[in-house]
Amino acid sequence: MAGQLGERVSIPDAPGDMACVTPRSYGRNMSSPLSSEFPVGTTNEKELFLRWLGFLRGAVLRKVEGLSDDDARWTPEGRLIPLIGIVNHLTGMEWRWVDGGMLGAEVSESEEEFRPGPSLTLAAAVEAYRARAAATEAAVRSLPLDAPCRRGEQADLRFVLLHLINETARHAGHADAVRELLDGTTGE
Repeated sequence: MAGQLGERVSIPDAPGDMACVTPRSYGRNMSSPLSSEFPVGTTNEKELFLRWLGFLRGAVLRKVEGLSDDDARWTPEGRLIPLIGIVNHLTGMEWRWVDGGMLGAEVSESEEEFRPGPSLTLAAAVEAYRARAAATEAAVRSLPLDAPCRRGEQADLRFVLLHLINETARHAGHADAVRELLDGTTGE
Protein backbone atom coordinates (compact mmCIF):
# COMPACT_ATOMS: atom_id res chain seq x y z
CA MET A 1 0.00 0.00 0.00
CA ALA A 2 2.81 2.47 0.71
CA GLY A 3 2.65 4.13 -2.73
CA GLN A 4 4.14 7.39 -3.92
CA LEU A 5 2.84 10.87 -3.28
CA GLY A 6 -0.23 11.50 -5.40
CA GLU A 7 -0.98 7.80 -5.86
CA ARG A 8 -4.32 6.23 -4.82
CA VAL A 9 -3.72 3.36 -2.44
CA SER A 10 -6.24 0.93 -0.98
CA ILE A 11 -6.37 0.18 2.71
CA PRO A 12 -6.32 -3.53 3.50
CA ASP A 13 -8.99 -4.83 5.87
CA ALA A 14 -10.83 -1.49 5.85
CA PRO A 15 -14.62 -1.53 5.75
CA GLY A 16 -16.15 -0.88 2.36
CA ASP A 17 -14.15 0.66 -0.47
CA MET A 18 -11.81 2.84 1.57
CA ALA A 19 -8.78 4.24 -0.15
CA CYS A 20 -6.30 6.93 0.68
CA VAL A 21 -5.04 9.38 -1.92
CA THR A 22 -1.59 10.51 -0.97
CA PRO A 23 -0.83 14.24 -0.54
CA ARG A 24 -0.07 15.59 -4.02
CA SER A 25 -3.56 14.80 -5.26
CA TYR A 26 -5.16 17.13 -2.72
CA GLY A 27 -5.80 20.81 -3.26
CA ARG A 28 -5.15 23.45 -0.63
CA ASN A 29 -8.84 23.66 0.26
CA MET A 30 -9.32 19.94 0.84
CA SER A 31 -8.42 17.85 3.84
CA SER A 32 -5.99 14.98 3.42
CA PRO A 33 -5.22 12.35 6.02
CA LEU A 34 -1.57 13.04 5.09
CA SER A 35 -0.59 16.34 3.54
CA SER A 36 2.55 18.16 2.49
CA GLU A 37 0.76 21.49 2.09
CA PHE A 38 0.51 24.04 4.88
CA PRO A 39 -3.15 24.15 5.97
CA VAL A 40 -5.32 27.10 5.07
CA GLY A 41 -8.05 28.49 7.27
CA THR A 42 -11.71 27.63 7.05
CA THR A 43 -14.80 28.41 9.09
CA ASN A 44 -15.51 24.66 9.29
CA GLU A 45 -13.91 23.77 12.62
CA LYS A 46 -13.75 20.00 12.00
CA GLU A 47 -12.17 20.54 8.57
CA LEU A 48 -9.61 22.92 10.10
CA PHE A 49 -8.62 20.31 12.70
CA LEU A 50 -8.32 17.61 10.03
CA ARG A 51 -6.18 19.86 7.81
CA TRP A 52 -3.73 20.51 10.63
CA LEU A 53 -3.63 16.87 11.64
CA GLY A 54 -3.01 15.82 8.02
CA PHE A 55 -0.20 18.36 7.64
CA LEU A 56 1.50 17.23 10.84
CA ARG A 57 1.21 13.54 9.91
CA GLY A 58 2.81 14.39 6.57
CA ALA A 59 5.67 16.15 8.40
CA VAL A 60 6.35 12.99 10.42
CA LEU A 61 6.31 10.80 7.32
CA ARG A 62 8.63 13.13 5.42
CA LYS A 63 11.21 12.50 8.16
CA VAL A 64 11.31 8.77 7.42
CA GLU A 65 11.44 9.04 3.62
CA GLY A 66 14.42 7.25 2.13
CA LEU A 67 15.53 5.55 5.35
CA SER A 68 16.51 1.92 5.75
CA ASP A 69 15.01 -0.13 8.57
CA ASP A 70 18.33 0.16 10.43
CA ASP A 71 18.40 3.94 10.09
CA ALA A 72 14.76 4.16 11.22
CA ARG A 73 15.77 2.36 14.46
CA TRP A 74 18.77 4.57 15.16
CA THR A 75 18.89 6.85 18.19
CA PRO A 76 21.75 9.06 19.39
CA GLU A 77 23.53 7.03 22.08
CA GLY A 78 20.29 5.18 22.83
CA ARG A 79 18.44 8.40 23.69
CA LEU A 80 15.22 9.71 22.21
CA ILE A 81 12.70 7.56 20.36
CA PRO A 82 13.72 6.07 17.01
CA LEU A 83 11.81 7.31 13.97
CA ILE A 84 10.07 3.95 13.50
CA GLY A 85 8.97 4.19 17.14
CA ILE A 86 7.51 7.66 16.59
CA VAL A 87 5.45 6.45 13.61
CA ASN A 88 4.37 3.32 15.49
CA HIS A 89 3.43 5.28 18.64
CA LEU A 90 1.40 7.86 16.69
CA THR A 91 -0.49 5.04 14.98
CA GLY A 92 -1.34 3.48 18.33
CA MET A 93 -2.16 6.82 19.95
CA GLU A 94 -4.73 7.66 17.25
CA TRP A 95 -6.21 4.16 17.51
CA ARG A 96 -6.61 4.46 21.29
CA TRP A 97 -8.23 7.89 21.20
CA VAL A 98 -10.45 7.41 18.15
CA ASP A 99 -11.42 3.74 18.19
CA GLY A 100 -11.19 3.45 21.96
CA GLY A 101 -12.22 6.86 23.21
CA MET A 102 -14.72 7.82 20.55
CA LEU A 103 -15.99 4.50 19.16
CA GLY A 104 -15.84 2.38 22.32
CA ALA A 105 -13.46 -0.32 21.10
CA GLU A 106 -11.30 -2.13 23.61
CA VAL A 107 -7.73 -0.83 23.24
CA SER A 108 -4.39 -1.33 24.92
CA GLU A 109 -1.08 0.42 25.29
CA SER A 110 2.47 -0.85 25.58
CA GLU A 111 5.81 0.86 26.05
CA GLU A 112 7.09 -1.47 23.32
CA GLU A 113 5.38 0.68 20.69
CA PHE A 114 8.18 3.25 21.15
CA ARG A 115 10.89 0.71 20.30
CA PRO A 116 9.25 -1.97 18.14
CA GLY A 117 11.03 -5.23 17.53
CA PRO A 118 12.68 -6.22 14.25
CA SER A 119 9.51 -7.86 12.90
CA LEU A 120 8.06 -4.37 12.24
CA THR A 121 9.63 -2.89 9.12
CA LEU A 122 9.59 0.81 8.36
CA ALA A 123 7.43 0.15 5.29
CA ALA A 124 4.87 -1.71 7.42
CA ALA A 125 4.88 1.03 10.07
CA VAL A 126 4.28 3.71 7.41
CA GLU A 127 1.53 1.62 5.80
CA ALA A 128 -0.18 1.17 9.18
CA TYR A 129 0.07 4.92 9.89
CA ARG A 130 -1.45 5.79 6.52
CA ALA A 131 -4.30 3.34 7.09
CA ARG A 132 -4.84 4.67 10.60
CA ALA A 133 -4.95 8.22 9.25
CA ALA A 134 -7.68 7.28 6.78
CA ALA A 135 -9.64 5.41 9.45
CA THR A 136 -9.35 8.34 11.85
CA GLU A 137 -10.54 10.78 9.21
CA ALA A 138 -13.53 8.56 8.36
CA ALA A 139 -14.50 8.25 12.02
CA VAL A 140 -14.12 11.98 12.65
CA ARG A 141 -16.26 12.84 9.65
CA SER A 142 -19.01 10.53 10.95
CA LEU A 143 -19.25 12.17 14.39
CA PRO A 144 -20.26 15.63 15.62
CA LEU A 145 -17.54 17.65 17.37
CA ASP A 146 -19.47 17.49 20.64
CA ALA A 147 -19.72 13.67 20.59
CA PRO A 148 -18.61 12.47 24.05
CA CYS A 149 -15.30 10.69 24.53
CA ARG A 150 -15.16 7.66 26.79
CA ARG A 151 -11.58 8.38 27.90
CA GLY A 152 -12.08 11.42 30.08
CA GLU A 153 -14.52 13.61 31.90
CA GLN A 154 -15.85 16.49 29.84
CA ALA A 155 -13.88 15.32 26.80
CA ASP A 156 -15.50 15.25 23.39
CA LEU A 157 -14.37 14.80 19.78
CA ARG A 158 -13.14 18.40 19.70
CA PHE A 159 -10.87 17.66 22.69
CA VAL A 160 -9.66 14.42 21.08
CA LEU A 161 -8.78 16.19 17.81
CA LEU A 162 -6.84 18.88 19.67
CA HIS A 163 -5.02 16.15 21.59
CA LEU A 164 -4.14 14.31 18.35
CA ILE A 165 -2.84 17.56 16.83
CA ASN A 166 -0.79 18.35 19.94
CA GLU A 167 0.70 14.87 20.23
CA THR A 168 1.49 14.68 16.51
CA ALA A 169 3.11 18.14 16.54
CA ARG A 170 5.29 17.24 19.51
CA HIS A 171 6.47 14.04 17.86
CA ALA A 172 6.99 15.77 14.50
CA GLY A 173 9.49 18.04 16.27
CA HIS A 174 11.06 15.02 17.89
CA ALA A 175 11.33 13.38 14.44
CA ASP A 176 13.00 16.54 13.11
CA ALA A 177 15.68 16.31 15.78
CA VAL A 178 16.31 12.57 15.37
CA ARG A 179 16.58 12.82 11.57
CA GLU A 180 18.95 15.79 11.73
CA LEU A 181 21.16 13.98 14.24
CA LEU A 182 21.05 10.82 12.09
CA ASP A 183 22.12 12.25 8.75
CA GLY A 184 21.88 16.05 8.78
CA THR A 185 18.51 16.21 6.98
CA THR A 186 16.64 19.38 7.94
CA GLY A 187 13.48 21.20 6.90
CA GLU A 188 9.89 20.20 6.38
